[in-house]
Amino acid sequence: MTNEAGDREQDGGDGRAEASAKAYEDIAKAAQDGIAEAGEAAEAADSAEGMDPALLQAQEEAASFRDLALRAQAEAENIRRRAARDVEQAHKFALEKFAGELLPVLDSIEKAVEAASTLAEGEDTKAMAEGVTLCHRLFLDTFGKAGITPIDPHGEPFDPEQHQAMAMIEAPAAAPNSVVDVLQKGYALNGRLLRAAMVVVAKGA
Repeated sequence: MTNEAGDREQDGGDGRAEASAKAYEDIAKAAQDGIAEAGEAAEAADSAEGMDPALLQAQEEAASFRDLALRAQAEAENIRRRAARDVEQAHKFALEKFAGELLPVLDSIEKAVEAASTLAEGEDTKAMAEGVTLCHRLFLDTFGKAGITPIDPHGEPFDPEQHQAMAMIEAPAAAPNSVVDVLQKGYALNGRLLRAAMVVVAKGA
């Protein structure tokens, strides 16, 4: 139902944009008709003796209509561009809220993978660990197909736009202001940040 509502809303937005563009096209057409009429009036005035004021008025009207037509055509083109950009953004980030709701689920699966790797080896525990690992891999593959990518900046310079510093520690072996530990991975959807990575940062000298 949510997808159907979204499709109807998107179709409605497209329809409104098309209607606006059509309205400006109608204005442009009317302006061009006015240009033609003014031109005819100018020709008639030019052919008649003693009608110079009427000729000047017709020329002014023609210039006014020409300016109106150009403005209307430019506005119609801008509306079409904005509508196309809005539709592209809607398609690209339609999953943003849904993906954000799934991130805690993925976090839990990752913790299960870590816990399974610490269990004593045995046929039962090995099968369980393999199953959880496979589930985690499938989850990440599905995210990847939807344009959702993890942010795991271990060893990278701290980036306040993608990372959230939870602590700073002395780390002689690490470069100053670099990420020495990732407490929770971040994720991005088609380049847009879904959740910042929670990190521990090395102190500077």
